[in-house]
Amino acid sequence: MSLLNSVLGAVMGGAQQSGGAGGNLGALLPVITSMLSNDGQQGGLGGLMEKFNQAGMGEVVGSWVGKGENMPISADQLSQVLGSGALGDIASKLGMSQGEAGGALAQMLPGIIDQLTPNGQAPEGGLGGAGDLMGMLGKMLQK
Repeated sequence: MSLLNSVLGAVMGGAQQSGGAGGNLGALLPVITSMLSNDGQQGGLGGLMEKFNQAGMGEVVGSWVGKGENMPISADQLSQVLGSGALGDIASKLGMSQGEAGGALAQMLPGIIDQLTPNGQAPEGGLGGAGDLMGMLGKMLQK
C-alpha cells in the first residue's frame, strides 16, 4: 500500500490523506485505474468523458484533460455522471458510505486524469489497460 500512498501523494500534490474518507484514498487508486482503463466498466477515459458529456459536465472533465486549471466536481455531481448504482458499488467495495466514496473520488479524479493526460488531450486509443495505467502512475513517481 505504500506505493499507492506515494502515487496519491504525488498526484494530489501532497494533500492531506489521513482521517475520515481520506484514510481510504489508497484503496481508491485501483478503483480509479479500473474506471480509466480501456478494459474497465466505464469504457476507459473516452467512455468516462462521454458520461460527463451526457450529464452536461463535459467542460469539467475537459478541464482535467486540458492544460488549464482543473475545475472541481462535487460528490453529488459525480453521482449524476456515474449513476448512484455504480457509486454505491464502489462504496461497498471500499467499506465507505456513498457520500464518502463520492467525495474521495471527486478529490482524486481530477488530479489523476490531469497527470495521465500531460499533453492536454485524451490519447486516441485511450489510456490502455489497468496494468498500463499502474505503470504510468509508477513512472510519474520516478520523476
